[in-house]
Amino acid sequence: MKTHSMFNGGFVFKYYQLVLALAFAVEEINKDSNLLHNMTLGFDIYNADLRAWSAFENPFIWLSGQNKIPNYTCMAESNFVAVLAGTSGMTSVQIGALLELYRFPQLTFGAFDPALSEHGKYPSLYQMAPKDTSLAIAMVSLLLHFSWNWVGLLISQDENGLSILAELREVMDKNKICVAFEHMISGRTLTQVISIMTIQNQINKSSANVLIIYGNKEYLLGLMVYLGQFLITSKVWLLNSQCDLCIGKKYFLLGSFHVPLIFSYHHADISGFTDFIREVNPSKYPEDFYLAKLWFLSFNCSHFESDCVMWENCPHDSSLEWLPVQIFDMAMSEESYNIYNAAYAVAQGLHEMLLHQTEEPTMGNGRWMVSSPAQLQPFLKNIQFHNLAGDQVILDEKRKLEAEYDILNIWNFPEGLELKVKIGKFSSYAPHGHQLSVSKDMIEWAIGTTKTPHSVCSESCGPGFRKSPQVGKAVCCFDCVPCVEDEISNGTDMEQCMKCPCDEYANTERYQCLPKAASFLTHEEPLGMALDCVALCFSTLTAVIIGVFVKYQDTPIVRANNLSLSYILLIALMFCFLCSLLFIGRPNTITCILQQTIFGLVFTVAVSTVLAKTVTVVLAFRATPPGSRMRWLLVSGAPNFIIPICTLIQVTLCGLWLGTSPPFVDTDAHSEHGYIIILCNKGSLTAFYCVLGYLGSLALASFTVAFLARNLPDTFNEAKFLTFSMLVFCSVWLTFLPVYHSAKGKVMVAVEVFSILASSAGLLCCIFVPKCYIILLRPDRNSLHGFKDKIHTGRKKPS
Repeated sequence: MKTHSMFNGGFVFKYYQLVLALAFAVEEINKDSNLLHNMTLGFDIYNADLRAWSAFENPFIWLSGQNKIPNYTCMAESNFVAVLAGTSGMTSVQIGALLELYRFPQLTFGAFDPALSEHGKYPSLYQMAPKDTSLAIAMVSLLLHFSWNWVGLLISQDENGLSILAELREVMDKNKICVAFEHMISGRTLTQVISIMTIQNQINKSSANVLIIYGNKEYLLGLMVYLGQFLITSKVWLLNSQCDLCIGKKYFLLGSFHVPLIFSYHHADISGFTDFIREVNPSKYPEDFYLAKLWFLSFNCSHFESDCVMWENCPHDSSLEWLPVQIFDMAMSEESYNIYNAAYAVAQGLHEMLLHQTEEPTMGNGRWMVSSPAQLQPFLKNIQFHNLAGDQVILDEKRKLEAEYDILNIWNFPEGLELKVKIGKFSSYAPHGHQLSVSKDMIEWAIGTTKTPHSVCSESCGPGFRKSPQVGKAVCCFDCVPCVEDEISNGTDMEQCMKCPCDEYANTERYQCLPKAASFLTHEEPLGMALDCVALCFSTLTAVIIGVFVKYQDTPIVRANNLSLSYILLIALMFCFLCSLLFIGRPNTITCILQQTIFGLVFTVAVSTVLAKTVTVVLAFRATPPGSRMRWLLVSGAPNFIIPICTLIQVTLCGLWLGTSPPFVDTDAHSEHGYIIILCNKGSLTAFYCVLGYLGSLALASFTVAFLARNLPDTFNEAKFLTFSMLVFCSVWLTFLPVYHSAKGKVMVAVEVFSILASSAGLLCCIFVPKCYIILLRPDRNSLHGFKDKIHTGRKKPS
């Protein structure tokens, strides 16, 4: 191993692992008897200077020798076959044009760079890193895992940055994750300073606590140092693996005020690498200037010069294992893993090339010589093998596998530890829903924080609410609006509330649909019991009145007003009171039919009987002349025919109603919240209003006739009572119509029952109670003698 000490600036020890990885791979290859028979690999190490004016200095040295004469080489024994370049893609870009002149194979061990994938521009360049096409999906998966939907983007202003930005936007839009702010970081110093000040102001104002930072060291070094030291706001950083190189010691001066989560390429562990590093020392590699310097600075050796180091004065058993992890990490990094694979790829390519050569062009000093590195090109392009860790290595980008990612968190407690801990993994090859695995308990959050950080524009809408977008803002910014009646949302952040089925209703919190209870006027509830009692009481009273009339049927007041009509009316009224019971209780098909038909018929009988009694009174007082037509009508009992004629008309109407569209059991799930009202649907409203209208016309006719007969002599004359009873009857049913149509549910049924009872009670009380008063309490007025005394007394009063 030979190193060249032409470097400028400080020496970063963590990069030295790259050199050791190459040394380890070369030694393994040289020990493998199945590779490169009679040939030994070696390597030289050169610094990669990113400054444009000196970028070609070292490539000229190893291509042409110290004299640096283009197209000439003073290194006669030089047998270079390939270049391993990194970690930045800028290195490959700068020296690529020079290497292409010689068709020199270049294998990059940094992160995959789409800019280097132009085969026409870089036909001899091969990238060892896997494709980064899943990085955006991996980062968004982590955002979804922690329910972070309000994110800031800090992206390097280069081709890679523009590519990942487009991918991030696409995946974030699909998963409804919003960008709180977005900044492109320029590589120019002046522009970067201004940009950093703008970013600081933006981050401090924003409610986003998660930042996706993507780029490489050249773009983000200044930004990362600034954010780490001065932006004390406990942010979570999602970083690509190259950003890891930007997090230096200065970040940890004040402790972990931020939470870096690094997406590093996943790779298997290489057996023996840690043991190899543990045994490395300057005596094993005396030509390695960097190793000597590392040893001197790390173990306080007593003497150090430019050409030699008295490492014997160092601790005898000193090892790189002693160094803190932030100085030198024993675990193989992803770049070291790529270098390991690159060394094996070159060895495999050489092996295949030598197998296909029939004659070797030259042989000098017992070593095989390769006439031109360009001969290696076709063999490298088709290289495909499994390394000793079992991972597949493919150089052809068309067949290259997508990257899998280890998610790393940097622990800094106790302060200065700077330990990388794997807290999760993402694999695009895993089944959907199992691509991401994260151990939350392994994450060291910011100082003073034990809970997972929160990064949302608006707090989640809980069950019972739906999202209402805020005008002019991102979709992640919304207000929470309660669901309306009979709609629910049983999850968080629901876009729309769901309507409950017709037989269910929403609970008070609007997150669950509950079954609606059946609602109807029952006999057990207070209102039903009260109506039952009233109906039974009036039925009993009607029966008592019938008994009184039967007992006193020979008295003048009973006989004076057509006893048979009185019995018919009392029996009809008793049925009117009892028919109201059909309206109470759970409706069924039979009760629905009986309700309307019996109601219509018995009320028709009652009202037509009142009409017959009224006509009888009028005829009785107007039929005094013998032989007159009115007297004949009265004697022949013509008024009694009014009842069957009127009833027959009503029976016809009811028959047509039942024959066309009879009443049926129906439900109403909307009128009363939380209940399904079971009711009797009238069927044909036209038939119902015809029956009711016919009944009303009879009542109006009875009221009109009774009103005209109100001034007839009132002894044993019930004309006034009939007039007043029909006035009560009409008033009740005229009031019923608007109240009935405005009521809902069981109240509507109760209004109808009350109207039946009130109108029937009006007829009973106005017509028969005064008679019972005379019969039972004033028997002196229930005789012809009392009638004559009353007349005699009335005649004396004027004198």
